[in-house]
Amino acid sequence: MKIITLDFETYYSKECGFSKLTTEEYVRDKQFEIIGVSIKIDQGETVWFSGTKKDTQRFLNGFDWDNAVAIAHNAMFDMAILNWHFDIRPSKIADTLSMAKAIHGTEVSGSLAALAQHYGLGEKGTEVMDAIGKRRLDFTKTELQSYAQYCINDTELTYKLFVELIQEFPISELDLIDLTIRMFTEPAIELDAAILTTHLTLVRSTKDKLMESITEDRKQLMSNDKLALILGHHNVVAPTKISPTTGKETYAFAKTDEEFKALLSHADPYIQALVAARLGVKSTIEETRTERFLDVARRGLLPIPLRYYAAHTGRWGGADKINMQNLPRGSQLKKAMCAPKGYKFIDCDLSQIEARTLAWLAQQNDLVTAFERGDDVYTIMAATIYGIPENEITKEQRFIGKQTTLGCGYGMGFLKFKNQLKTFGVELPTEECKRIIEIYRETYSRIPHLWRSATQALQAIIEDKTAPLGKPGVLNVQGKRGIQLPNTLYLKYPNLRVSTDQEMVYDSKRGRTVIEKRIYGGKVIENVCQALARIVIGEHLLKISKQYKVVMTVHDAIGCIVPSNQEEQALLYIERVMKTRPAWAMDLPLDCESGSGASYGECA
Repeated sequence: MKIITLDFETYYSKECGFSKLTTEEYVRDKQFEIIGVSIKIDQGETVWFSGTKKDTQRFLNGFDWDNAVAIAHNAMFDMAILNWHFDIRPSKIADTLSMAKAIHGTEVSGSLAALAQHYGLGEKGTEVMDAIGKRRLDFTKTELQSYAQYCINDTELTYKLFVELIQEFPISELDLIDLTIRMFTEPAIELDAAILTTHLTLVRSTKDKLMESITEDRKQLMSNDKLALILGHHNVVAPTKISPTTGKETYAFAKTDEEFKALLSHADPYIQALVAARLGVKSTIEETRTERFLDVARRGLLPIPLRYYAAHTGRWGGADKINMQNLPRGSQLKKAMCAPKGYKFIDCDLSQIEARTLAWLAQQNDLVTAFERGDDVYTIMAATIYGIPENEITKEQRFIGKQTTLGCGYGMGFLKFKNQLKTFGVELPTEECKRIIEIYRETYSRIPHLWRSATQALQAIIEDKTAPLGKPGVLNVQGKRGIQLPNTLYLKYPNLRVSTDQEMVYDSKRGRTVIEKRIYGGKVIENVCQALARIVIGEHLLKISKQYKVVMTVHDAIGCIVPSNQEEQALLYIERVMKTRPAWAMDLPLDCESGSGASYGECA
C-alpha cells in the first residue's frame, strides 16, 4: 500500500479562519477556497498543484486513494477537504499530530514547527503569514511559487515526521487514529432542526427567568467565600486549586478554571445561572451548544470532532467547540442526533469498567469474582458497611455502597468523601464517613496495597529504575519513560520530582504555561485504570467498526449507525464484542448495557 502525504493551502482572512471558525465551519464556509495542494508518493518528489476546483478534482483523481495510506499533520482538516469537497476517502488515514500527542503528551508542542525542530527534520516556513486575505488569483506568479515551496516543505516535514513516529507506534493505535478522523470527516448523524429550535427557545426562556430569580446580589457572587457558601447551600462543593502565587489551596472561580466552567452545564439550572452571573457571560453552555448544533444542521450532517489522546491517560476529548463527551443524560441535543432514514442508532456502554479494572489489577479476587458472577457489588458493600444481610439493604444504603465502591478506589479521604456525598444531597457525619472509608480499605485491602505499590513506582521513575506494579504481565515501569501500557505506549509523568513540600509533582502544560501537578499512589492507579479502560474500549471500537458504522465514542461507550433490518442482530453482536476480554486481560470480567432507537437520545 502506497503512502500519500499531502497538505492543502487554503484562503483565510481575519473573519474566515481558525481564529473565528471551527474546522467544520471553515471547511464548509461559502468563502472556502483551495489555493493549492502538495502531494508526495512514498519517498518520491513532492509535487504542487494550483488551479480551479474542477482542475484540482482531476489532479486528485489521478492518485490511487483506494490503495493508499493518506498522511497529514492535523488530518481532520485535510481529510475533511478531501471528503467534503472532492468525495475522496483514502483506504487508511494517518495523522502525525495525533501520533505525536500519544508519544510525547505535553512534553513537545503538537505544532509541525515544534516537532520538526524536536526531531531535527528542518524548519517550517513562514510564507503563510503573507497569504492572509489573498484569493488564489490574487497571488502573483512569484508569490504563488514561494507559497508552493512553503507547502511542499510542510509535506516533506510531515513525511519525515511520520517516518520518525512510526518507529515506536503500535499499529492498533494507527487504526484508532484512522477511525477517530473518520468520525469527523465521514459523518452519518442527521440533526433534527425542529427539536433544536424548540429547545433553544426553552433554554433561553428558562435562563432569563433564572437570571431574574437570582436573589444574591452582585457583591455576594463576587466574594469567593460567599459564593462557596451559596453553592454549598445547593449541595455543590466549590471547586478548588493550588494558587500559583501562594502555593496554597484556593477557590477555582476564574474564567480559566475548567471545573468551575463545567458548572455552566450543571444539572440544576439555578447553578448554571449563578455561575453565568459570576463569570459575566450572557449564555450558558447549553445555549451556545444548541446554537452551534443548529448552525451545523443548516450546513449538513453532524461531524463528531474528537481529539485522539486528548487526556494524559489516552482518552478522547472534545474538539471544534462541540464537546460530545459531556452531553447530559436526557438532553434534547441527544434526541436531535438522529440516524438516517432506514437506520437505527445503537449506543453500548461498558459497565463499571474502572471499578472492574481496579479490582482485577489489584488482584482483589473476591471482588473480581463478584463482578464475574454478576453480583450486586454495591449491595455487598452496603451490607458490609451496615453489618446487615444483603436482602435488608435499603435503596439509600445501597446508594452509599455504590458511592463507596465507585469513589473510594483511588485513595479518597473521608472529608472528600463527605463532600462528594453532599453533592448528591446526602449528608453524613464526619465520623461516619471516616468509618466507611476504613471499612472499604479493610474489606478490599489489596487495593490500598496497590496504591502503595504505585508510590514505589513513582520513586522508581524518579530514580530511572524499573519496578513492578499491579497484576504481573500488564504494566511495566520503565524508569523515566514512565509506565508502559499493554498497547506499548506510556503513561508519563514529565520531570517527576519531590517538591519542597515533600510531595511528588510533575509538569503538565496548559498552552504554553507549565503547571506543577501533585501526584501520589492513588492518583497513579486512577490514571492507570482509566488508561487500561481506554485500551479496552479502543479494541472494541476497532472490532465493531469492521461490521458497523461507528460514529462516536463517549468515555466508555460506543455509538453506531446500523441498518434498521439488522437492529436486533447488531445489538447482539455489539454486546458480544463489548464483553470480549482483551488478550492481555483474559480474566478481566466485562459487562455492558446497550440501547437502540431512531436517535441517540432514544438509546438511553
